[in-house]
Amino acid sequence: MSNSSLLILPGDGIGVEVMEEVRKVIEWFGVNRDLKFDVSEDLVGGAAYDAHGTPLTDATMEKAQQVDAVLLGAVGGPAYDNLDFSLKPERGLLKIRKEMDLFANLRPAQCFDALADFSSLKKDIVSGLDIMIVRELTSGTYFGEPRGITIENNERVGVNTMRYTESEIERVAKAAFELAKRRGNKLCSMEKANVLEVGVLWREVVEEVHQSEYPDVELSHMYADNGAMQLVRQPKQFDVILTDNLFGDLLSDCAAMLTGSLGMLPSASLGSLMENGRPKAMYEPVHGSAPDIMGQGKANPSACILSFAMALRYSFDEGEEATRLENAIQSVLASGIRTPDLMQKDGDAPVTTTQMGDAVIKALNETI
Repeated sequence: MSNSSLLILPGDGIGVEVMEEVRKVIEWFGVNRDLKFDVSEDLVGGAAYDAHGTPLTDATMEKAQQVDAVLLGAVGGPAYDNLDFSLKPERGLLKIRKEMDLFANLRPAQCFDALADFSSLKKDIVSGLDIMIVRELTSGTYFGEPRGITIENNERVGVNTMRYTESEIERVAKAAFELAKRRGNKLCSMEKANVLEVGVLWREVVEEVHQSEYPDVELSHMYADNGAMQLVRQPKQFDVILTDNLFGDLLSDCAAMLTGSLGMLPSASLGSLMENGRPKAMYEPVHGSAPDIMGQGKANPSACILSFAMALRYSFDEGEEATRLENAIQSVLASGIRTPDLMQKDGDAPVTTTQMGDAVIKALNETI
């Protein structure tokens, strides 16, 4: 039986540094758990622009289409701020999402016990938090046409279009319901049906999917602005949240900070099933390229490592091994080891990116 294939795209800034630690973890699983991967690597974002004049080459896009999963670090940086919009590093990431049709973005927000005091909310509100936001990723405001900046009546006018088809809503709703079945059997769909026709259609389609295919899953609806308030008021009332591209972008970042640090949050972007029965997939940390700390050994690799754990679970059907890796990170944090982003004022000296990765490997060794 051939090995599963994985394309690594480190990207820019700290993406390169955190991906080095993920490589250690991938190698560990190959040696110690007989989980071997055929790993290839390429450029995306600013790194691709510097080398090829484009944030994503056709050849790299073709590689991404062929592998079982893509693992991405981060893209962007101030050096590319003045580029034409079509050449900005982020366009490479958006192109992968669109070309691979990765319509379901899974953003977990889990508060590790050792970090409950680090959240900006009270410990009793966030301790034990474990929610999943499912964000539609390939349509809506970020992709709708018409779009652009034009001149009307001698002044500039900016236009973006929020557009969803019934089938686009239906497929991401099904993905969210399936996830809810495997978790707490509870789903909350968020939109703005009170002011947006798109929201009205969203609610209607989600209800139809619920009644026809998932009547046993508890379904509720909430306006997205109230959802943002409830996330910081009583986040543990939620299990799986389903929402569109724009609101999902905002709500998932809001939920992210409940956990204390963006450096701890992974994500998965899933598409339709391939011939081998696996979904097309890309995994990436939620954090950005953080050029302000690049090259200083301050980056937290945990989110990128946890993104690989999500790949083990959702692309390679290795749920037990994913849990092994997640527990290893939990163990490292419980021992007091911290990168600078997780430091309290009275804490011990922080560890470097490399030392954090080494600590995870040590914790993994203790599980066998």
